[in-house]
Amino acid sequence: METLTLFGLALLGFVVVLVLKGIKVVKQSECVVVERLGKFDRVLSSGFNLIIPMVENSRAMYWVRNSMINFDTHIDLRETVLDVPEQSVITKDNVQINIDALLYIQIMDPIKATYEIANLPVAVGQLAQTTLRNVIGEMELDETLASRDTINTKLKLILDEATDKWGTKVNRVELRNIMPPTDIQQAMEKQMQAERERRAKVLEAEGDKQARISRSEGLRQEEINRAEGNRESQIRKALGEAEAIKGVAIAKREALEQINAITKDPQIACQFLIAGNYIEALNQFQTKPGDKVYMPYEASTALGTLGSVKELLQQK
Repeated sequence: METLTLFGLALLGFVVVLVLKGIKVVKQSECVVVERLGKFDRVLSSGFNLIIPMVENSRAMYWVRNSMINFDTHIDLRETVLDVPEQSVITKDNVQINIDALLYIQIMDPIKATYEIANLPVAVGQLAQTTLRNVIGEMELDETLASRDTINTKLKLILDEATDKWGTKVNRVELRNIMPPTDIQQAMEKQMQAERERRAKVLEAEGDKQARISRSEGLRQEEINRAEGNRESQIRKALGEAEAIKGVAIAKREALEQINAITKDPQIACQFLIAGNYIEALNQFQTKPGDKVYMPYEASTALGTLGSVKELLQQK
């Protein structure tokens, strides 16, 4: 009786163990590849799943979890980061540089990722290193340092196409460090310093040029303004003199007309005009005390005419 009881308990325990082993709980964003008698059968999605113990088994594979490569039956379907180790590459102009990168990859087909490649992370990392050497080998140093985006795009396209048969997608590639040799770095720093000094001198020369241009423009405008002022002044002066001469001429004309109307003798009017001119000429002489001024006889006759004209005007 006791033997039967022990056997029943053992059988019950065995059944419980089988049931527990047949229960598979898969987390969100994970999956499990199941094989039946060593052959692929199905893929378990997230949630509660059952398998047949000893007949069906979970297939383990190498994959990245928490930045570490693990051998696990639960395959993480989220995007993960794969660190490409630093390596030495040679540029097109024969400069050796150290470079490393980060790959952002994701398993799209767990069946291919499990059966098409033995060690997926190592294979992707090695492929990234060789591809990086090829891409950098086609570029010169200056182009390499200034074309990170171009290199990232080329690597992404090549790696994404190559890893497609492994059920993996390369979402993004980022170069982390590009380290030229020390002597190259020093030469680049000197070059940058020289370029800064050149730009400073160019800016200084450009500023001096603009200042000289501004000063010359100011002087030119000043000369123009001064010339315009002189021209305007001379025009106004000439207009004033013209108006004055015109006024004098009008006054003389009116005087001659009055004399001619009174005397009825044009000769007297002419003598009056000549006498006036003599008086104006005498006023312009600069004499000192004791100086003598000689006048022609005709002048005395013309001056006498002034007296006659004065008497006639008074009689009127």
